[in-house]
Amino acid sequence: HHPQTATPPPGHRQRPHPPPASSCSGHRSQLIPAPGGEGVRLAMESALTARDRVGVQDFVLLENFSSEAAFIENLRKRFKENLIYTYISSVLVSVNPYKELEIYTKQHMDRYRGVNFYEVSPHIYAISDNSYRSMKSEQKDQCILISGESGAGKTEASKKILQYYAVTCPASVRVETVRDRLLQSNPVLEAFGNAKTLRNDNSSRFGKYMDVQFDFRGAPVGGHILNYLLEKSRVVHQNHGERNFHIFYQVIEGGDEDLLRRLGLERSPQSYQYLVKGHCAKVSSINDKNDWKTVHKALSVIDFSNADIEELLNVVASVLHLGNLQCSSDDDGNATITGENQIRLLSRLLGVPGTVLREALTHKKIIAKGEELISPLNVEQAAYARDALAKAIYGRTFTWLVHKINKSLAHRDSTYSDRNRPNVIGLLDIYGFEVFQHNSFEQFCINYCNEKLQQLFIELTLKSEQEEYEAEGIAWEPVQYFNNKIICDLVEEKHKGIISILDEECLRPGDATDLTFLEKLEETVGKHPHFVTHKLADQKTRKTLAREEFRLLHYAGEVNYNVTGFLDKNNDLLFRNLKEAICESGNEILNQCFERGELDDKKRPETAATQFKNSLVKLMEILMSKEPSYVRCIKPNDAKQSGRFDEVLIRHQVKYLGLMENLRVRRAGFAYRRKYEIFLQRYKSLCPETWPNWKGRPSEGVATLVRHLGYKPEDHKLGRTKIFIRFPKTLFATEDAFELQKHTIVTKVQAEWRGFQQRQKYQKQRSSAITIQSWWRGGLGRRIATRRKNAAHTIRRFIKGFIYRHRPRCPENEYFLDYVRFSFLMKLKRNLPKNVLDKSWPVAPPALSETSELLRDLNMRNMVQIYCKRITPEWKEQLEQKVVASEVFKDKKDNYPQSVPKLFVNSRIGTNEINNKVLQLIESDKIKYAVAVVKYDRNGYRPRVRQLLVTADSVFIVEEAKLKQRIEYTNLKGISVSSLSDGLFVLHVPCEDNKQKGDVVLRSDHVIETLTKLAMAADKVNSININQGSIKFRIKQGKDGIIDFTSGSELIISKAKSGHLSVVAPRLNSR
Repeated sequence: HHPQTATPPPGHRQRPHPPPASSCSGHRSQLIPAPGGEGVRLAMESALTARDRVGVQDFVLLENFSSEAAFIENLRKRFKENLIYTYISSVLVSVNPYKELEIYTKQHMDRYRGVNFYEVSPHIYAISDNSYRSMKSEQKDQCILISGESGAGKTEASKKILQYYAVTCPASVRVETVRDRLLQSNPVLEAFGNAKTLRNDNSSRFGKYMDVQFDFRGAPVGGHILNYLLEKSRVVHQNHGERNFHIFYQVIEGGDEDLLRRLGLERSPQSYQYLVKGHCAKVSSINDKNDWKTVHKALSVIDFSNADIEELLNVVASVLHLGNLQCSSDDDGNATITGENQIRLLSRLLGVPGTVLREALTHKKIIAKGEELISPLNVEQAAYARDALAKAIYGRTFTWLVHKINKSLAHRDSTYSDRNRPNVIGLLDIYGFEVFQHNSFEQFCINYCNEKLQQLFIELTLKSEQEEYEAEGIAWEPVQYFNNKIICDLVEEKHKGIISILDEECLRPGDATDLTFLEKLEETVGKHPHFVTHKLADQKTRKTLAREEFRLLHYAGEVNYNVTGFLDKNNDLLFRNLKEAICESGNEILNQCFERGELDDKKRPETAATQFKNSLVKLMEILMSKEPSYVRCIKPNDAKQSGRFDEVLIRHQVKYLGLMENLRVRRAGFAYRRKYEIFLQRYKSLCPETWPNWKGRPSEGVATLVRHLGYKPEDHKLGRTKIFIRFPKTLFATEDAFELQKHTIVTKVQAEWRGFQQRQKYQKQRSSAITIQSWWRGGLGRRIATRRKNAAHTIRRFIKGFIYRHRPRCPENEYFLDYVRFSFLMKLKRNLPKNVLDKSWPVAPPALSETSELLRDLNMRNMVQIYCKRITPEWKEQLEQKVVASEVFKDKKDNYPQSVPKLFVNSRIGTNEINNKVLQLIESDKIKYAVAVVKYDRNGYRPRVRQLLVTADSVFIVEEAKLKQRIEYTNLKGISVSSLSDGLFVLHVPCEDNKQKGDVVLRSDHVIETLTKLAMAADKVNSININQGSIKFRIKQGKDGIIDFTSGSELIISKAKSGHLSVVAPRLNSR
């Protein structure tokens, strides 16, 4: 946890520190983190060692606590670092930053939820959460008092507290409804109760106390609002640079044309007398049109019907029309209303007959001795009556609005009785001490309220301090402080106080005026030390006091009050006939605001000051019955500029907020206190005897620790449950030592933690591995057992089926027979022949022999069909030639097997290799095949290189350009070839043909190919003779030749001595 935050407010239960609400240009802006990021901000707060840069976050820890300069300098340091919150013990001091700071996100809410305030930096969420937890745990009502001058951010602080509860509290359908209504009540109350002033564009012109009710689960289930001293005079008059209440401008700017037509309004605020007196109808920071949409939506959320909204807007519009009502003087000096349109509009909007309204605004009814007298009014009196009516209508409507909101927020659960009622947290958002150049009745009431709150604050602070000291058994030393009871008595004492004197003067018959009231004050309280007037003052003081002013010496300083208007504002009277007229109104809201019973009540109504005093008494009773928390809001400058720190203005606020007085009370005893357990837990590392763990009682451990640290007896006290440290320097020295010790601690903790983590990781992995192994082995074992059982069953069925295999199909053998069939089919599937030449086929069982043959035939047909589909015309021709070669030469000629894998080519000689003359002679397009051959002469068997050309009807033997011999296929008697591997062959032709010279002996390197193509072209396939040993051929008519063939190692062709042609050919294959 954070060392600075380790210094909780003395004498008070631990509370979180609320962030100040900011009010920028009239619209409350969220306070969000400083530019540098939340991480940097938290780092600054994380240790007391940063105090030189960012100051201390609790003023109680200021060494020079009595110095106002030191106080303001600490505020300045924190403000410059965007640390806008600082404590004075349990009091939160909040400085408005006038810019957006991102510290109100859901993540921030979660960070402060359920955490003691000394563990986190000061924040509005911290004080909100601590009040909430105290309410739940102690079952005691809480309240948060928010004060400060206009523009300091009070209203925004209350909004942030409500938003925190709306997000973090338990939810339900009813709770969601209440949350929405609590949140949406704010824009409605701001519209009707806030206005632009010189100091603040969204200034609350009334005081507000809101109770938020929580059920036993801690969920918000209801709420109730009390309002105080609405500034009704603003309805009819505004100072230069100020505006009337927001709602008037919102309706005019945001209302649709139909609404404005019904209300008789124009789009321009300058058209209405009550809106132009401040000469500030438009404000750059305010968007009235958008705000109207928000307000209209909020009204429906908080249970306003369309009829309610219509009636409410009629009242708002009627106030504007009243301001435009003009009177003139008749011949007798009496007032008469000019302009029928205004009366007709007002009559319709107020629901009052026009003649009645006209009469009531220009005459006054007086009851004297039981008789009613009607007296006409002059123009000035009529204007007063008109303004009085406008203020009364608006003021009472505002009160009705608050009651209406309370009705929608009311907790209706019948399970709660008076004894078992919901707990509440109260939020007091009330005006701070006001000192203007001209201070009137309103400032008098506001400052009186602040005197009462200061009195309560000091009493509760001293009381909590004294109670803590007594509970801890430490002697209480009386604290000297300024007791402002003397000022409160001066204002409120019966028969002698200023309020009583003011009431007497208002009730006194005769010509009572503001100046006679001042004279009465001089007579009655003139000798009071805190009261002075121009008449009673010395010569020097008279220079600063006007004759119509009196001065009060408040706890926060001197204030001059101008008595002009005191009697009128205190009387706040409405002429009887005006009341009677409005009591007849057809407007439901006005009917409830102006009850007819008022007319029958002969008792004079209470004055405004007495009403306010009585409401303050009730407020004090409410606050005294609750456990308080405090938020003191400060605005850093009047220009609403971010980053600007006006020391003079802030010193003034520090004074009238009583912050120095509060700090002095808190520091009169001990600056720091902490429970033994917490103090020991934080600083035990500084003493070897207490580190790492103290086994004994915490109080003994702390005593041992402070002895080791060398605390002097006068610097500290040990109570029953806490240690008290008198001076901040003692704590700072301890904290600095702790900062140095942190590095050693962190190293040890890291080592231990890493070791622990690894051990935990190993144990977890080991346990997981054992679990997985056990599960896997079990699963594996079960699978094996199942497989064995199934296998045994299968084997039994198989054996039984084998025994009964020769019987007809029956239950005993059906499994076996099916298995045999299935096995054969699976084997067949795996071993099907791959091509048509593969003749293999599995042996089928007897039962499937016929099926097997059918399948074999089908398979062969299928393969043949597939094979045939893949055959191209070229490949078909090739196959046909190969088939012919096979039929002729297979197993008959030695070199046939070598020719099988070799494809036959279309021609061995290209057209370009044949002489052109030859081509012309035989017509080249008819050549089917050409090959180079060797021709052996008939005489001597000399070899001659020739070309053999095969055509469609003849075969030609060519020698370069000469056509040596043509043999027509009809004359080709046969072809002879040996059975050896030589390439010789003989073409037999008839000798009777004169064109032929005899049989032709040729040799070709491609003899199988050549003879196949020649035989197919000549259709002489069956005329090829394969001879063994020798071939006889006809040399010429009457002369034969013989070719002898023998086997050898190599091919030799020569003429033998016998005159035969001898051919020695290597044998390649044995037959």
